[in-house]
This record gives sequence, structure tokens and C-alpha cells, in this order.
Amino acid sequence: QVQLVESGGGLVQAGGSLRLSCTTSGSIFRINAMGWYRQAPGKQRELVARITGGGSTNYADSVKGRFTISRDDAKNTVYLQMNSLKAEDTAVYYCNADMKVSLVTASRDYWGQGTQVTVSS
Repeated sequence: QVQLVESGGGLVQAGGSLRLSCTTSGSIFRINAMGWYRQAPGKQRELVARITGGGSTNYADSVKGRFTISRDDAKNTVYLQMNSLKAEDTAVYYCNADMKVSLVTASRDYWGQGTQVTVSS
């Protein structure tokens, strides 16, 4: 019933920008934190950016100064603004949410289906 849906991926030239969106839906009691991860072919999934319920943010060193994570609580949506894109940013980007879906269940991680970002050079 709970779903995370990403959008905004695509093909862009090096130096360009993209904005990814992730919207949660279904029965949700509380969102503790949300983040973006990425996985390139043959490599392990890595954390890109994360934002807590209190608004604190964390970024991978490789994207600091170029990417910005933000959220719109009214829309249950988190965004990833990606600027100055590089070829090494090419990957499938996944939305993650640490959520408590009801009063009587424990919090756990939920994942979106992923959206492809391809940066050409």
C-alpha cells in the first residue's frame, strides 16, 4: 500500500542539471528521514544525500556543492537538485524513506523503483 515514486531522470550533457522528485503515498504515520541513493552498473549502491525530519542534511563528498536535497511536507515529496553534472554521476537513482506507517508498527526503510540518470561527455 505504501509507495515511493521517483521522476525526473533522463539524459543530460556534462555540466547540465536535472531535478529528481520522489513522492510518497499510502498509509503513513510518520516520515523520519528521506534520502537519495545511486547505483552504477557493476558497483554497490551508495548514499548521495539525506534529509532528516528536523531538516538536517548530509551529502556524499563527491556531490557536495553540486547537489541539493529538499522536501515539501505538504506534498510528501523530496527533491534532489543536481547541478554541474559529471559523467561519473551516471547511475540509477533510488529514493529512500525511513517511515513508520502506523502507530503500532516499527519504523523501517522503503524504496522507490529507481530512475535512470545518464550524463554524456
